[in-house]
Amino acid sequence: MSITMDTTLASLVTNKRRVSALKSLGIVTVGDALTYYPFRVTEPVPLRAIREAAPGQQMAFAAVIRDMRVVPMNARRGYRLEATVDDADFARSRRVPGSTARLTFFSYRKSYVDWVSMRLRAGTSVVVSGMPSEYMGQLQFTHPEILTVAPGSAGAGAGLEGYARGAASGNGAFAGSTDPYASAQSAYPPAAAASSGAALKYDADTVQEALTRVCRPRPVYHASSRISSEHIHETILGLLWMMGARTSSTPDGQLAGAGSAGIVAPTTDTIAVQNGEENSGTTAESGAEALSQSIPDVLPESVRKAKNLMHRAEAFLAIHDPASTTRFKEAIETLRYEEAFVSQTSLLKARSHAHKSAAHSCPLVTDSLRDQFIASLPFSLTAGQQQVIHDIAADLAHDWPMQRLLQGEVGSGKTVVALAAMLQAVDAGYQAVLVAPTQVLAEQHAETIGRMVEQLKPAIPVTLLTGGMKLAARRKALAAASSGEPGIIVATHAAFSKTFQAPHLALVVIDEQHRFGVEQRESLNAKTDDGTTPHLLVMTATPIPRTAAMTWFGDLDVSWLTELPGGRKPIRTVVVNEADAATMGRMFAHIRARVDAGERAYIVCPRIDADDEGNEDGSGVSAAAGSARGRAAASGSSARTAAGGRATRAAADAIGIDDPYETFDENGETVARPPLHAVAEIADRLQKLPQFQGIRFATLTGRDKDDVKTQVMADFAGGETPILVSTTVIEVGVDVKQASCIVIFDADRYGLSQLHQLRGRVGRGGTNSWAFLISRAEPGSVAEQRLDVIHNSLDGAEIAQADLEFRGAGDVLGDAQSGGKSSLKLLRVVKDADMIADARSRAEQMLAADPELSNEVQLAGAVLDFTRGNETFLTSN
Repeated sequence: MSITMDTTLASLVTNKRRVSALKSLGIVTVGDALTYYPFRVTEPVPLRAIREAAPGQQMAFAAVIRDMRVVPMNARRGYRLEATVDDADFARSRRVPGSTARLTFFSYRKSYVDWVSMRLRAGTSVVVSGMPSEYMGQLQFTHPEILTVAPGSAGAGAGLEGYARGAASGNGAFAGSTDPYASAQSAYPPAAAASSGAALKYDADTVQEALTRVCRPRPVYHASSRISSEHIHETILGLLWMMGARTSSTPDGQLAGAGSAGIVAPTTDTIAVQNGEENSGTTAESGAEALSQSIPDVLPESVRKAKNLMHRAEAFLAIHDPASTTRFKEAIETLRYEEAFVSQTSLLKARSHAHKSAAHSCPLVTDSLRDQFIASLPFSLTAGQQQVIHDIAADLAHDWPMQRLLQGEVGSGKTVVALAAMLQAVDAGYQAVLVAPTQVLAEQHAETIGRMVEQLKPAIPVTLLTGGMKLAARRKALAAASSGEPGIIVATHAAFSKTFQAPHLALVVIDEQHRFGVEQRESLNAKTDDGTTPHLLVMTATPIPRTAAMTWFGDLDVSWLTELPGGRKPIRTVVVNEADAATMGRMFAHIRARVDAGERAYIVCPRIDADDEGNEDGSGVSAAAGSARGRAAASGSSARTAAGGRATRAAADAIGIDDPYETFDENGETVARPPLHAVAEIADRLQKLPQFQGIRFATLTGRDKDDVKTQVMADFAGGETPILVSTTVIEVGVDVKQASCIVIFDADRYGLSQLHQLRGRVGRGGTNSWAFLISRAEPGSVAEQRLDVIHNSLDGAEIAQADLEFRGAGDVLGDAQSGGKSSLKLLRVVKDADMIADARSRAEQMLAADPELSNEVQLAGAVLDFTRGNETFLTSN
């Protein structure tokens, strides 16, 4: 069977429970497994004789079993197995006297005790790795890792002097390994094990081989309660074995067809990295050639040699089976550069393709609608607005499509800039579409734009199209769009439906562009009858660091609006420990005082109902997991289903945190955290407080129908229900000028950029305003450090940069945040800025010589996968 990166694990791994557990982490194919990178690698385990042992310090040694006994534990159910080992031969190679130690195992399972007993019979040579302790005056190893050595091999100390010296000095200790593909610490008997000694399957053929396996560094993966890091490692090594990196034994019988090949596997240092390339110390029969065929390189050979990088197959081996921590870091750097190169090549190709398309030219005319509109404004444009409007006017005059990203803080005047652009398109005789992510925001835009253009001559039709409209109104709006009459159309996702047609569409403006995928945006290109591509202006209020925007929006021209309109006062941000009842009480009293003064307050919770976490399976929603998730996937496993690891629609609606920071222990397992607060729960609790007696509350969630949302917001703005308890549905587009307070529960579980967006909902009317961040973060924790950033800064770009730095090596393109299956796992926008710039420069040179990548088939495929997979951009943060 030919195994490729696209082969499914279900067709290779016979343990279906393990397949399901891996699927919950987003690992479905061989490629998913090989790109499920460990978050750290352990240091090599030092070789020490028993006499050299130091309690609490990891060590490994070779020994012989002298005796073994099983003792029933009378005080409690279960058994204790004790084996005495003697390291005389191994100690001689270390030039120290031999000694004995006790190996101890506890279990409630008689079958496990019987299996260990069978392996640790008197006279068996073993290699032990573990943490020594002292019990009743004797050195003891509790549940150490044990590798049994086949009889007939060299003695436990024979031929080990050089090996021991190499391990002690750190020079080439593992170069002589004949089997680097060790199974993880066994929890079950090997498949070939039997009760008779003759049929017993040993873990290693020689002591040196066993020592190599237990001493070399081990990668540690983000795990879950369903599958451990060791079993993830075991599975990945088995897959590499099946793809050509053969060993002389099967990976614990887990993989179908993994028979005993009897072929010595190459070490990472000696793998044949290309077909036909000379391979020191190995032959084609070693399987290295097969591995490089199964895992072809993506980077152009010239780039790889210029940067002194590994072959892709070699890098995967060095990451998942590192001979040293240095080798591991070199491999990570190789694949990190690969990600930078593929992403930049993709963006450059997208930009080049756009410039080759045709678009409607929309030059400015004398006494233009745009100039009339600007003159009618009751305020003067900021210098930033004037510059961006000028840049967009020049772009629209071209006969190729504009592609521009407009970034600005909340209230910086993006809508005025967008309207000026749309009026320029209408003046040229074409249609313009403004697409908003929610019905509330679309209605708000339609009302604002209609009011702004009502005095212009000639009259400008403004059409509203949403999915929640009544059938007659919807048909009328669709008819107006399909007529091709010049005008402005304000729409929600309805603009992406097949029924929407705009034959003279020249400009598409997308507000909060991270809410829409690339495929949705490109569907608007098909709305024209003449085959032209509309000009594109995407807007976001989500702060993006300038370096990050230049990196990830390489196919777009980027404009910033940094000046805020006058009159807005800074928002006071207060972090409140939820356990501090006195401060919580004062906060609620303050909110009541502001409500009594005619102001409004938001209370934000991440979940809708208290029972929304019913689908827990223990798997974490981490950036490293690489699985597809809903945009609203929350912390832990609360938004997961046990079946596929993908958030259900209900779960996505129920959870409002779009940027979870997963907490892991040192073994990569998710750390349990308190359940998230829910809208229904908090609304019920607050209404019972004495501070809010006589105050009407309203609730708003993503599950509410559009007409309900509209009515709730109207009642809130009008003061009938001055306190609104909601999910993060208010994050975008809600503009209530009387709102002066916002309380965000579970603030330590949100991303900084999302907290900044939520905070921007208040203080829009020029009044004093407050943001209260309710936290359960542990003192000194990373979560507390993140909240310090938002507490001390109102600068969106500074906050966004801190957000990215806290993510570390996470998937910055929005895999965990927005449901897109991103190709990136290692690249860091902020820290790797120089690497990205270098990759972009080299990609530009390569595309200049080979625009269609006809000589780089693998790279072309990777670019296509990247383009298809990354349907969201960094603004999903």
